[in-house]
Amino acid sequence: EMQVVESGGGLVQAGGSLRLSCAASGGSLRDYSIGWFRQAPGKEHEAVSCVDRQDLSLYYAGPAEGRFTFSRDNAGNTVYLHIDSLKSEDTAVYYCARGGPLVVTVRGYYGMDYWGKGTLVTVSS
Repeated sequence: EMQVVESGGGLVQAGGSLRLSCAASGGSLRDYSIGWFRQAPGKEHEAVSCVDRQDLSLYYAGPAEGRFTFSRDNAGNTVYLHIDSLKSEDTAVYYCARGGPLVVTVRGYYGMDYWGKGTLVTVSS
C-alpha cells in the first residue's frame, strides 16, 4: 500500500530553521508531482511549495517565498522542505502529498492523490 510519511517537525524558536522530510512507503516519489501543504490552527489548508512531475516547474505559494526551499535527494525518493527564519505564524501541521500532473490555479494547487498524516511544527516566540 502506498503511503507518504513526513518527519522532522517539532518545537523550534522563532528565527530558527527546520528541515522537513517526506518519503514514500510502498511506492516512490520519483517521477510524480509533489506538494508541501500546511494547516495552521483555525486556518484553511494552504499550499506551501509544489513541483510538477512533467516539466519540473517549482512553485512557492505567496507566504512561502523567500524562506522556504523545496529540494529532493539524488534518487528522488525523499523530498525536503527547508524553512528559514521561522515565525510564529508558521506554526502548523505540514503535509506532504504525491500526485499526477500538477494543476495550478489562482485558487491553489491540485492533483495530489496520496497524502501523509502530517508533521507538527510549533514555533515559539
